Amino acid sequence: MCYDIKASLEAQLKRARHYGNEKAIEEIIEKLAPLSDLPLYHVSGFNHPKLFIYPDRSPYEPTLATWGLVPFWVKDKSQLKKLWNNTLNARGETIFEKPSFRNSAKNKRCIIYVDGFYEHHHYAGKTYPFYVSRKDNEPLPLAGLWSEWVDTETGELINTFSIVTTVGNAMMSKIHNNPKAAGPRMPLILPDELADKWLEHIEEDLDKKTIQELIQSYPEDELKAHTVSRLRGKEYPGNIEDITKEVAYAELEF
Repeated sequence: MCYDIKASLEAQLKRARHYGNEKAIEEIIEKLAPLSDLPLYHVSGFNHPKLFIYPDRSPYEPTLATWGLVPFWVKDKSQLKKLWNNTLNARGETIFEKPSFRNSAKNKRCIIYVDGFYEHHHYAGKTYPFYVSRKDNEPLPLAGLWSEWVDTETGELINTFSIVTTVGNAMMSKIHNNPKAAGPRMPLILPDELADKWLEHIEEDLDKKTIQELIQSYPEDELKAHTVSRLRGKEYPGNIEDITKEVAYAELEF
């Protein structure tokens, strides 16, 4: 799955810099950056941070959104709180079927740029966190779904998102070995040359195939991984820059 990420401002701005200009970037930094929770050297989705997403309606300009998709049909904050932690991720194989995601899968897809993500490895009854990133150190474009929800009590419009996941590649099969999970998973990382396709509008059911064909495991030879400090409990150092530094565990065989 994908519940823990690293997201710097620079990584989040990659798409805007590629397609925009310096004036537009300065405006984004001035207006949106102070409202986000960046920089996030480590954050759990269960904290529902605010990040930049690139929605299909404005594919080159980021929008601020909260992690944890809230479908438009959610009635109130009480129902929101019951659902929120269950929509941090969306299984790519069923996004066109699940009630929480099918509307967004058809009409509201987005990309979230992150520096990397964290995953836990299980060994001898303990868990060991790994940090996974690209070998070339470029940001990872993660496929996402987004939604708009209106708080009927306040009238506030809230943008939210979920990260799409897929079957884990060979590397993730070694790392993501949770005995309670059905199998290894990983976030849906879009190859740079195919990222735009994820945001294309689809009109007919047959066009779903275009999106479904993008739901593939990212090549393991383009990724790297190493163990890091604990991300849970008393040993967790918090959201600090050094959190991604390699930490060796003598007892861990990997």
